[in-house]
Amino acid sequence: MAEKTLKVTLVKSPIGTNEKHRATVLGLGLKKMHQSRVLEDTPAVRGMIRKVAFLVKVED
Repeated sequence: MAEKTLKVTLVKSPIGTNEKHRATVLGLGLKKMHQSRVLEDTPAVRGMIRKVAFLVKVED
């Protein structure tokens, strides 16, 4: 059975945000604006996305 994935795109710059938010964005593998990553849909990834939801766009 195929794993569920999420496409996460950085749509707002993390400059000026909390250091923990910048670290979370890097943890998701996002370094540049409008960069996208396809990640597994796990509780850990969901928690990271929830923490920086104001910076990213998520698609199924």
